[in-house]
Amino acid sequence: MSEKKRIKIAIVGGGIAGLALAVGLTRKPHLDVHVYEAVPAYKDVGAGLALHLNALKAMTLISPDLRQAYFDKALTMGDEDQEMVTEVILAHGRFQGQRVAELGRAKGRKTVARADLLDAWLALIPADRISFGKRLASIEETVSGDKHRVVHLAFQDGTSATADCLLGADGIHSVTRNYLLGPDHPAAPSKNHDGWQIYRTMVPTEEARRQINPKWTTNVPILLGPRGHVNCIPLNKNTRLSAGVAVRGAVFSAVDGKAPPLDPALYADYSEEAREIVRMVAKDTSASWTAADHDHAPFYARGRVAMFGDAAHAALPFAGNGAAQALEDASCLDALLKHVDSDSDDQIASALAAYDRVRRPRSQAVVDLARKFGRVYAYAEGDMHEDPARMMAFFGEMAAFTNDFDVKGQNEEAVDVFMFDAVSRGEKLN
Repeated sequence: MSEKKRIKIAIVGGGIAGLALAVGLTRKPHLDVHVYEAVPAYKDVGAGLALHLNALKAMTLISPDLRQAYFDKALTMGDEDQEMVTEVILAHGRFQGQRVAELGRAKGRKTVARADLLDAWLALIPADRISFGKRLASIEETVSGDKHRVVHLAFQDGTSATADCLLGADGIHSVTRNYLLGPDHPAAPSKNHDGWQIYRTMVPTEEARRQINPKWTTNVPILLGPRGHVNCIPLNKNTRLSAGVAVRGAVFSAVDGKAPPLDPALYADYSEEAREIVRMVAKDTSASWTAADHDHAPFYARGRVAMFGDAAHAALPFAGNGAAQALEDASCLDALLKHVDSDSDDQIASALAAYDRVRRPRSQAVVDLARKFGRVYAYAEGDMHEDPARMMAFFGEMAAFTNDFDVKGQNEEAVDVFMFDAVSRGEKLN
Protein backbone atom coordinates (compact mmCIF):
# COMPACT_ATOMS: atom_id res chain seq x y z
CA MET A 1 0.00 0.00 0.00
CA SER A 2 1.43 3.38 -0.95
CA GLU A 3 2.17 6.10 1.59
CA LYS A 4 -0.81 8.16 0.35
CA LYS A 5 -3.20 5.32 1.01
CA ARG A 6 -2.05 4.42 4.50
CA ILE A 7 -5.01 4.31 6.86
CA LYS A 8 -4.92 7.20 9.32
CA ILE A 9 -5.75 6.06 12.84
CA ALA A 10 -5.99 8.50 15.74
CA ILE A 11 -5.65 7.08 19.25
CA VAL A 12 -6.90 9.56 21.82
CA GLY A 13 -5.35 8.78 25.19
CA GLY A 14 -1.80 7.71 25.90
CA GLY A 15 -2.46 5.63 28.99
CA ILE A 16 -2.08 1.88 29.33
CA ALA A 17 -4.68 1.05 26.68
CA GLY A 18 -3.61 3.71 24.18
CA LEU A 19 0.14 3.14 24.36
CA ALA A 20 -0.16 -0.64 24.27
CA LEU A 21 -2.25 -0.46 21.11
CA ALA A 22 0.05 2.14 19.58
CA VAL A 23 3.06 -0.16 20.08
CA GLY A 24 1.32 -2.77 17.96
CA LEU A 25 -0.20 -0.53 15.31
CA THR A 26 2.87 1.63 14.64
CA ARG A 27 4.63 -1.56 13.50
CA LYS A 28 2.09 -2.18 10.77
CA PRO A 29 3.28 -0.38 7.60
CA HIS A 30 -0.20 0.03 6.15
CA LEU A 31 -1.31 2.12 9.14
CA ASP A 32 -0.51 5.78 9.86
CA VAL A 33 -1.00 5.99 13.61
CA HIS A 34 -0.87 9.00 15.93
CA VAL A 35 -1.50 9.17 19.68
CA TYR A 36 -2.93 12.30 21.28
CA GLU A 37 -2.39 12.46 25.06
CA ALA A 38 -4.07 15.10 27.23
CA VAL A 39 -1.35 15.63 29.86
CA PRO A 40 1.94 17.36 29.02
CA ALA A 41 3.94 14.62 30.78
CA TYR A 42 3.23 11.47 32.75
CA LYS A 43 2.98 11.98 36.51
CA ASP A 44 3.78 9.47 39.22
CA VAL A 45 0.19 8.86 40.28
CA GLY A 46 -1.91 5.79 40.97
CA ALA A 47 -1.65 2.84 43.28
CA GLY A 48 0.48 0.76 40.97
CA LEU A 49 -0.24 -2.45 39.10
CA ALA A 50 0.27 -6.15 39.64
CA LEU A 51 -0.79 -7.47 36.27
CA HIS A 52 -2.53 -10.83 36.01
CA LEU A 53 -1.83 -13.66 33.58
CA ASN A 54 -4.43 -12.51 31.03
CA ALA A 55 -2.67 -9.13 30.87
CA LEU A 56 0.67 -10.82 30.22
CA LYS A 57 -0.91 -12.88 27.42
CA ALA A 58 -2.42 -9.77 25.82
CA MET A 59 0.87 -7.87 25.94
CA THR A 60 2.73 -10.75 24.33
CA LEU A 61 0.20 -10.99 21.49
CA ILE A 62 0.56 -7.28 20.72
CA SER A 63 4.36 -7.38 20.90
CA PRO A 64 6.88 -9.33 22.98
CA ASP A 65 8.70 -5.99 23.38
CA LEU A 66 5.70 -4.67 25.30
CA ARG A 67 5.90 -7.47 27.82
CA GLN A 68 9.69 -7.20 28.11
CA ALA A 69 9.48 -3.46 28.79
CA TYR A 70 7.01 -4.20 31.58
CA PHE A 71 9.39 -6.77 33.06
CA ASP A 72 12.33 -4.36 32.82
CA LYS A 73 10.52 -1.66 34.80
CA ALA A 74 8.78 -3.79 37.38
CA LEU A 75 9.58 -5.35 40.73
CA THR A 76 9.59 -9.14 40.83
CA MET A 77 7.40 -10.62 43.55
CA GLY A 78 9.78 -13.60 43.88
CA ASP A 79 11.90 -15.67 41.52
CA GLU A 80 11.13 -15.48 37.79
CA ASP A 81 9.97 -19.11 37.76
CA GLN A 82 7.99 -18.83 40.99
CA GLU A 83 4.21 -18.47 40.80
CA MET A 84 3.09 -15.44 42.81
CA VAL A 85 -0.39 -14.40 43.90
CA THR A 86 -2.32 -11.70 45.72
CA GLU A 87 -3.37 -13.09 49.10
CA VAL A 88 -6.91 -12.28 50.31
CA ILE A 89 -7.19 -12.68 54.09
CA LEU A 90 -10.04 -12.13 56.55
CA ALA A 91 -9.00 -9.38 58.98
CA HIS A 92 -12.24 -9.25 60.98
CA GLY A 93 -14.68 -11.66 62.59
CA ARG A 94 -14.44 -15.15 63.98
CA PHE A 95 -12.38 -16.40 61.03
CA GLN A 96 -9.84 -13.60 61.34
CA GLY A 97 -6.50 -14.52 59.78
CA GLN A 98 -7.87 -17.13 57.38
CA ARG A 99 -6.78 -16.86 53.76
CA VAL A 100 -9.77 -17.10 51.42
CA ALA A 101 -8.24 -16.43 47.98
CA GLU A 102 -5.14 -16.33 45.84
CA LEU A 103 -5.68 -13.97 42.92
CA GLY A 104 -3.67 -13.22 39.78
CA ARG A 105 -1.49 -16.30 39.88
CA ALA A 106 1.35 -16.05 37.36
CA LYS A 107 5.02 -16.96 37.09
CA GLY A 108 7.39 -14.04 37.53
CA ARG A 109 4.50 -11.77 38.46
CA LYS A 110 5.62 -8.21 39.05
CA THR A 111 4.34 -4.92 40.45
CA VAL A 112 5.00 -1.64 38.69
CA ALA A 113 4.22 2.04 39.09
CA ARG A 114 1.91 3.26 36.33
CA ALA A 115 4.23 6.12 35.35
CA ASP A 116 7.21 3.76 35.08
CA LEU A 117 5.23 1.41 32.83
CA LEU A 118 4.05 4.23 30.56
CA ASP A 119 7.60 5.57 30.21
CA ALA A 120 8.81 2.12 29.20
CA TRP A 121 6.11 1.72 26.57
CA LEU A 122 6.54 5.26 25.29
CA ALA A 123 10.13 4.37 24.40
CA LEU A 124 8.76 1.73 21.99
CA ILE A 125 6.82 4.28 19.94
CA PRO A 126 8.48 6.65 17.43
CA ALA A 127 8.60 10.13 18.96
CA ASP A 128 6.79 11.67 16.00
CA ARG A 129 3.79 9.36 16.55
CA ILE A 130 2.62 10.93 19.83
CA SER A 131 1.65 14.46 20.86
CA PHE A 132 1.28 15.54 24.48
CA GLY A 133 -0.91 18.32 25.84
CA LYS A 134 -3.70 17.42 23.40
CA ARG A 135 -6.89 17.21 25.45
CA LEU A 136 -9.82 16.29 23.22
CA ALA A 137 -12.64 18.84 23.13
CA SER A 138 -14.97 17.55 20.44
CA ILE A 139 -15.46 15.05 17.62
CA GLU A 140 -17.19 15.55 14.30
CA GLU A 141 -17.63 13.30 11.27
CA THR A 142 -18.05 14.67 7.76
CA VAL A 143 -18.32 13.24 4.25
CA SER A 144 -15.97 14.62 1.60
CA GLY A 145 -16.77 15.20 -2.06
CA ASP A 146 -15.67 11.68 -2.97
CA LYS A 147 -18.04 10.33 -0.28
CA HIS A 148 -15.14 9.46 2.01
CA ARG A 149 -16.04 9.82 5.68
CA VAL A 150 -13.52 11.76 7.81
CA VAL A 151 -13.27 12.02 11.60
CA HIS A 152 -12.34 15.51 12.84
CA LEU A 153 -10.76 16.01 16.27
CA ALA A 154 -10.69 19.38 18.01
CA PHE A 155 -8.42 19.88 21.01
CA GLN A 156 -8.68 22.32 23.88
CA ASP A 157 -5.50 24.11 22.81
CA GLY A 158 -7.21 25.20 19.59
CA THR A 159 -5.49 22.69 17.31
CA SER A 160 -7.22 19.97 15.29
CA ALA A 161 -6.54 16.73 13.45
CA THR A 162 -8.30 14.36 11.07
CA ALA A 163 -8.33 10.58 10.77
CA ASP A 164 -9.96 7.72 8.96
CA CYS A 165 -10.59 6.01 12.28
CA LEU A 166 -10.73 7.26 15.88
CA LEU A 167 -9.98 4.93 18.78
CA GLY A 168 -10.76 6.64 22.08
CA ALA A 169 -8.88 5.52 25.18
CA ASP A 170 -9.47 8.84 26.93
CA GLY A 171 -10.33 7.50 30.37
CA ILE A 172 -13.36 7.29 32.59
CA HIS A 173 -14.51 10.84 31.74
CA SER A 174 -14.24 10.13 28.05
CA VAL A 175 -15.17 12.63 25.34
CA THR A 176 -15.28 9.70 22.93
CA ARG A 177 -17.81 7.90 25.14
CA ASN A 178 -20.00 11.01 25.31
CA TYR A 179 -19.81 11.33 21.53
CA LEU A 180 -20.76 7.72 20.88
CA LEU A 181 -23.54 7.41 23.46
CA GLY A 182 -24.65 11.03 23.65
CA PRO A 183 -23.94 13.14 26.77
CA ASP A 184 -27.46 12.55 28.13
CA HIS A 185 -27.30 8.76 27.92
CA PRO A 186 -27.56 7.28 31.43
CA ALA A 187 -24.43 5.16 30.87
CA ALA A 188 -22.29 8.08 29.67
CA PRO A 189 -21.08 9.49 33.04
CA SER A 190 -19.09 7.62 35.68
CA LYS A 191 -20.86 6.07 38.67
CA ASN A 192 -20.04 5.23 42.30
CA HIS A 193 -23.13 3.34 43.39
CA ASP A 194 -21.60 2.07 46.64
CA GLY A 195 -19.91 5.34 47.65
CA TRP A 196 -16.34 4.02 47.64
CA GLN A 197 -13.47 6.18 48.91
CA ILE A 198 -9.87 4.94 48.62
CA TYR A 199 -7.70 6.35 51.42
CA ARG A 200 -4.12 5.94 50.25
CA THR A 201 -0.59 6.87 51.19
CA MET A 202 2.80 6.49 49.52
CA VAL A 203 5.77 5.90 51.86
CA PRO A 204 9.42 4.90 51.46
CA THR A 205 9.74 1.15 51.85
CA GLU A 206 12.30 1.41 54.64
CA GLU A 207 9.92 3.59 56.63
CA ALA A 208 7.04 1.20 55.99
CA ARG A 209 9.07 -1.73 57.33
CA ARG A 210 9.31 0.07 60.67
CA GLN A 211 5.53 0.45 60.86
CA ILE A 212 4.00 -2.73 59.42
CA ASN A 213 4.82 -6.41 58.95
CA PRO A 214 7.80 -6.34 56.53
CA LYS A 215 6.17 -9.20 54.60
CA TRP A 216 3.65 -6.75 53.18
CA THR A 217 6.36 -4.54 51.68
CA THR A 218 7.24 -7.25 49.14
CA ASN A 219 3.87 -8.96 48.63
CA VAL A 220 0.36 -7.82 47.76
CA PRO A 221 -2.25 -8.51 50.47
CA ILE A 222 -5.94 -7.65 50.65
CA LEU A 223 -7.13 -7.75 54.27
CA LEU A 224 -10.92 -7.81 54.55
CA GLY A 225 -13.42 -6.31 56.96
CA PRO A 226 -16.77 -4.49 57.11
CA ARG A 227 -15.40 -0.96 57.61
CA GLY A 228 -12.85 -1.10 54.84
CA HIS A 229 -10.45 -3.49 53.18
CA VAL A 230 -6.72 -2.88 53.43
CA ASN A 231 -4.03 -3.47 50.83
CA CYS A 232 -0.41 -2.75 49.96
CA ILE A 233 1.57 -2.80 46.74
CA PRO A 234 5.36 -2.27 46.35
CA LEU A 235 6.49 0.20 43.69
CA ASN A 236 9.57 1.72 42.06
CA LYS A 237 11.78 -1.36 42.38
CA ASN A 238 10.63 -1.77 45.99
CA THR A 239 11.78 1.69 47.08
CA ARG A 240 8.23 2.90 47.83
CA LEU A 241 5.08 1.30 49.15
CA SER A 242 1.54 2.23 48.21
CA ALA A 243 -0.89 1.34 51.01
CA GLY A 244 -4.60 1.97 51.19
CA VAL A 245 -7.94 1.42 52.87
CA ALA A 246 -11.03 1.20 50.64
CA VAL A 247 -14.18 2.19 52.51
CA ARG A 248 -17.63 1.42 51.14
CA GLY A 249 -20.14 4.22 51.75
CA ALA A 250 -17.60 6.82 52.86
CA VAL A 251 -18.54 9.20 50.05
CA PHE A 252 -22.13 9.24 51.31
CA SER A 253 -20.82 10.88 54.50
CA ALA A 254 -18.90 13.57 52.63
CA VAL A 255 -19.04 17.14 53.89
CA ASP A 256 -18.35 19.93 51.38
CA GLY A 257 -17.43 17.27 48.88
CA LYS A 258 -14.80 15.69 51.12
CA ALA A 259 -15.06 12.21 52.59
CA PRO A 260 -14.53 11.99 56.37
CA PRO A 261 -10.96 11.41 57.57
CA LEU A 262 -9.74 7.85 58.08
CA ASP A 263 -10.12 7.02 61.79
CA PRO A 264 -7.90 4.13 63.01
CA ALA A 265 -10.10 3.76 66.09
CA LEU A 266 -12.82 2.27 63.89
CA TYR A 267 -10.54 -0.70 63.17
CA ALA A 268 -9.85 -1.78 66.75
CA ASP A 269 -11.44 -5.19 66.10
CA TYR A 270 -9.39 -5.85 62.94
CA SER A 271 -6.25 -8.01 62.96
CA GLU A 272 -3.08 -6.38 64.22
CA GLU A 273 -1.48 -6.52 60.75
CA ALA A 274 -4.46 -4.67 59.28
CA ARG A 275 -4.48 -2.10 62.11
CA GLU A 276 -0.80 -1.37 61.50
CA ILE A 277 -1.48 -0.56 57.87
CA VAL A 278 -4.54 1.56 58.71
CA ARG A 279 -2.52 3.61 61.19
CA MET A 280 0.20 4.17 58.61
CA VAL A 281 -2.29 5.25 55.96
CA ALA A 282 -4.11 7.59 58.35
CA LYS A 283 -0.92 9.62 58.91
CA ASP A 284 -1.01 10.89 55.33
CA THR A 285 -3.98 10.32 53.04
CA SER A 286 -2.87 12.84 50.40
CA ALA A 287 -2.87 10.16 47.69
CA SER A 288 -6.55 9.34 48.28
CA TRP A 289 -9.18 9.22 45.56
CA THR A 290 -12.86 8.49 45.00
CA ALA A 291 -13.50 5.28 43.10
CA ALA A 292 -15.83 5.14 40.11
CA ASP A 293 -16.84 2.89 37.25
CA HIS A 294 -19.29 2.76 34.34
CA ASP A 295 -22.74 1.33 33.92
CA HIS A 296 -22.91 -0.81 30.77
CA ALA A 297 -22.78 0.96 27.41
CA PRO A 298 -25.05 -0.55 24.73
CA PHE A 299 -22.16 -0.50 22.25
CA TYR A 300 -18.45 0.37 22.10
CA ALA A 301 -18.26 1.37 18.43
CA ARG A 302 -20.23 3.13 15.75
CA GLY A 303 -18.96 3.56 12.22
CA ARG A 304 -15.36 4.78 12.29
CA VAL A 305 -15.23 5.59 16.01
CA ALA A 306 -14.67 3.19 18.93
CA MET A 307 -13.83 3.47 22.61
CA PHE A 308 -11.64 1.08 24.57
CA GLY A 309 -10.02 0.72 27.98
CA ASP A 310 -11.53 2.80 30.78
CA ALA A 311 -13.40 4.91 28.24
CA ALA A 312 -15.47 1.85 27.36
CA HIS A 313 -15.71 -0.05 30.65
CA ALA A 314 -14.11 1.62 33.65
CA ALA A 315 -14.21 -0.80 36.59
CA LEU A 316 -13.68 -0.51 40.32
CA PRO A 317 -10.14 -1.66 41.26
CA PHE A 318 -11.20 -4.53 43.48
CA ALA A 319 -10.85 -7.40 40.99
CA GLY A 320 -7.42 -6.12 39.93
CA ASN A 321 -8.30 -6.52 36.26
CA GLY A 322 -9.01 -3.06 34.88
CA ALA A 323 -5.63 -2.70 33.19
CA ALA A 324 -5.82 -6.30 31.99
CA GLN A 325 -9.16 -5.63 30.31
CA ALA A 326 -7.69 -2.57 28.61
CA LEU A 327 -4.86 -4.74 27.32
CA GLU A 328 -7.32 -7.38 26.10
CA ASP A 329 -9.09 -4.58 24.19
CA ALA A 330 -5.82 -3.39 22.68
CA SER A 331 -4.82 -6.92 21.69
CA CYS A 332 -8.16 -7.50 19.97
CA LEU A 333 -8.03 -4.19 18.06
CA ASP A 334 -4.41 -4.85 17.08
CA ALA A 335 -5.37 -8.25 15.65
CA LEU A 336 -8.31 -6.81 13.72
CA LEU A 337 -6.58 -3.77 12.27
CA LYS A 338 -3.82 -5.98 10.92
CA HIS A 339 -6.39 -7.15 8.36
CA VAL A 340 -7.96 -3.78 7.48
CA ASP A 341 -6.35 -2.88 4.17
CA SER A 342 -8.74 -0.16 3.00
CA ASP A 343 -9.95 3.12 4.47
CA SER A 344 -13.48 2.31 3.28
CA ASP A 345 -16.42 2.65 5.62
CA ASP A 346 -17.18 -1.05 5.18
CA GLN A 347 -13.82 -2.33 6.37
CA ILE A 348 -13.23 0.07 9.26
CA ALA A 349 -16.79 -0.14 10.55
CA SER A 350 -16.79 -3.94 10.24
CA ALA A 351 -13.54 -4.27 12.17
CA LEU A 352 -14.79 -2.06 14.98
CA ALA A 353 -18.12 -3.86 15.04
CA ALA A 354 -16.28 -7.18 15.44
CA TYR A 355 -14.30 -5.69 18.34
CA ASP A 356 -17.54 -4.54 19.97
CA ARG A 357 -19.25 -7.89 19.50
CA VAL A 358 -16.40 -9.91 21.00
CA ARG A 359 -15.06 -7.63 23.74
CA ARG A 360 -18.16 -5.98 25.21
CA PRO A 361 -19.73 -9.00 26.98
CA ARG A 362 -16.53 -10.06 28.73
CA SER A 363 -15.32 -6.58 29.71
CA GLN A 364 -18.73 -5.65 31.11
CA ALA A 365 -18.84 -8.91 33.06
CA VAL A 366 -15.56 -7.84 34.69
CA VAL A 367 -17.13 -4.48 35.65
CA ASP A 368 -19.91 -6.41 37.39
CA LEU A 369 -17.38 -8.74 38.98
CA ALA A 370 -15.32 -5.84 40.40
CA ARG A 371 -18.46 -4.42 42.00
CA LYS A 372 -19.22 -7.79 43.58
CA PHE A 373 -15.64 -8.21 44.79
CA GLY A 374 -15.95 -4.88 46.59
CA ARG A 375 -19.14 -5.95 48.34
CA VAL A 376 -17.60 -9.29 49.32
CA TYR A 377 -14.52 -7.51 50.66
CA ALA A 378 -16.81 -5.26 52.74
CA TYR A 379 -18.80 -8.20 54.17
CA ALA A 380 -21.81 -6.81 52.31
CA GLU A 381 -22.61 -9.80 50.08
CA GLY A 382 -24.97 -11.68 52.39
CA ASP A 383 -23.24 -13.89 54.96
CA MET A 384 -20.46 -15.09 52.67
CA HIS A 385 -17.83 -13.84 55.15
CA GLU A 386 -19.16 -16.38 57.65
CA ASP A 387 -18.33 -19.24 55.30
CA PRO A 388 -14.64 -19.19 54.28
CA ALA A 389 -15.03 -22.31 52.12
CA ARG A 390 -17.75 -20.58 50.13
CA MET A 391 -15.57 -17.49 49.76
CA MET A 392 -12.68 -19.62 48.52
CA ALA A 393 -14.91 -21.30 45.95
CA PHE A 394 -16.25 -17.93 44.74
CA PHE A 395 -12.84 -16.30 44.44
CA GLY A 396 -11.36 -19.39 42.80
CA GLU A 397 -14.03 -19.46 40.12
CA MET A 398 -13.83 -15.73 39.47
CA ALA A 399 -10.01 -15.69 39.43
CA ALA A 400 -10.07 -18.39 36.77
CA PHE A 401 -12.56 -16.34 34.74
CA THR A 402 -10.24 -13.33 34.64
CA ASN A 403 -6.78 -14.89 34.87
CA ASP A 404 -7.03 -17.96 32.65
CA PHE A 405 -8.85 -16.36 29.74
CA ASP A 406 -7.91 -17.42 26.19
CA VAL A 407 -6.91 -14.00 24.82
CA LYS A 408 -5.57 -15.46 21.57
CA GLY A 409 -8.81 -17.37 21.00
CA GLN A 410 -10.82 -14.20 21.54
CA ASN A 411 -8.73 -12.33 18.96
CA GLU A 412 -9.15 -15.15 16.45
CA GLU A 413 -12.91 -15.08 17.02
CA ALA A 414 -13.00 -11.32 16.33
CA VAL A 415 -10.98 -11.73 13.13
CA ASP A 416 -13.30 -14.55 12.02
CA VAL A 417 -16.31 -12.26 12.54
CA PHE A 418 -14.63 -9.52 10.51
CA MET A 419 -13.59 -11.90 7.73
CA PHE A 420 -17.05 -13.43 7.47
CA ASP A 421 -18.54 -9.96 7.08
CA ALA A 422 -15.98 -9.14 4.37
CA VAL A 423 -16.67 -12.35 2.47
CA SER A 424 -20.37 -11.63 2.60
CA ARG A 425 -19.61 -8.33 0.84
CA GLY A 426 -17.46 -10.10 -1.75
CA GLU A 427 -14.16 -8.65 -0.53
CA LYS A 428 -10.80 -10.40 -0.40
CA LEU A 429 -8.63 -9.38 2.54
CA ASN A 430 -5.02 -10.00 3.48
